[in-house]
Parts: sequence; structure tokens; C-alpha cells
Amino acid sequence: METVKMMELMRQRHSVRRFTDEPLNEEAVKVLQQEIDSCNRESGMNIQLITNEPEAFQANKPSYGQFKGCKNYLVIVGPKGKDIEAGYYGERIVLKAQELGINSCWVALTYKKGKAQGTEKHGEKRYLVVALGYGESNGDGHKLKSITDVSDFKDGDPEWYKSGIEAALLAPTAVNQQKFRFDRNGEKVALRVSGLGFYTKIDLGIVKYHFEIGSGKGQDVWKK
Repeated sequence: METVKMMELMRQRHSVRRFTDEPLNEEAVKVLQQEIDSCNRESGMNIQLITNEPEAFQANKPSYGQFKGCKNYLVIVGPKGKDIEAGYYGERIVLKAQELGINSCWVALTYKKGKAQGTEKHGEKRYLVVALGYGESNGDGHKLKSITDVSDFKDGDPEWYKSGIEAALLAPTAVNQQKFRFDRNGEKVALRVSGLGFYTKIDLGIVKYHFEIGSGKGQDVWKK
């Protein structure tokens, strides 16, 4: 999908925690599963889609935590030490869901881990889950830091660099902490965690995917 359309999906996508009873469209589930399969082949992750399962988010109760009516979710599973991949490929699937009209919310703690479905193979771990469904609303945008808060950007720097950072600022991060920092050296960019925070390596993966889309540079942009 072209960059302009992907950027629009990033702007449209907000965290949604209250869902209607409408089941996921069967064709949308097929397309989403195809994207999951593609991501798993490419990354070595074991991300799984669970549908029509009310226990993890206690969907049959009026509300659980901040959630209501969630019966569908992604289980982000993969080899240990793959936090960045968990975020990167999870967000790729999340934006495909957004394209299909499915709302979402990254969830680390506010679900019943013992009730959630999904399996882990030897050497794998469950990183977190992503709630999915048709929201009662499309959610609200999060407060954004400025470009200079999260990078060394200055006047005269390439437009692709600015566009990549703007896309990165649209990325969901744990408790909206935005604990990341970009530094550019010519055509290469370094991305690192900035300060202490929760799930910051997973956040880096999400941010990386956004930056690649916004900048149009792809994975070759990163400094080794």
C-alpha cells in the first residue's frame, strides 16, 4: 500500500477498549490471517488470531478494567528476546486490521492471562495481546511529543527524515510514554530507547515500523 494511505491509517487508528457484539467479518478474518501468516514466515514469530473467545477480557460481564465486549484478540508469541520483532510485526498486523475496519488496542496487563487462548512452543514466550473488534467509537488520539523532543532533527534535514519521525510519533506506546530517540548520520538512522519505561523494546519495534512507512526508506535505513 502506498505511503499516503498507510499514513492515513496511522492517523485513523486509536486505542479502542469498548467493543460492540458484532462478530468479525469472515472475509476480513481471512485477510487478517493471511497477513499474520506472512508476518510469521518473515519474522519467525508465532502470532495467533483468536476469535469469538469471551474469557480473556471477561466479555460477558458489563466491563473488565477499561474493556467491554472484547471477544477477539491477537496473541503476540515468539522466541524469547524478540521484543522488537513482537512490536514491529504486531503493529503491521494492527494496521492491516485498521484497513479492514477493525479497531484495536495493545494490552500488556489488563486481561486474564490464565484464560487467554494461544500456545507457546519450547523457547517461546507470550509478549502481550492486542484486543480486536468493532468499537463503540473509533477512540481518541494521544498527545504527541514534538519532533525535536524525540530526535536530532534540525532545519535543512531531509524531508524523508521528518516524515519518518512524524509517522513514529503516531505509533502507540505503553502508557503513551514515547520513550524513543532518533539520530541521523547521512542516509542512516539510529533508534534507541530514551529513558526508563515499560515495554520500551516492544515500543521500539512499533516505532520502527511506523518510521519505515513514513520515511519510505524500508529496513535498510537503520544503522547497524
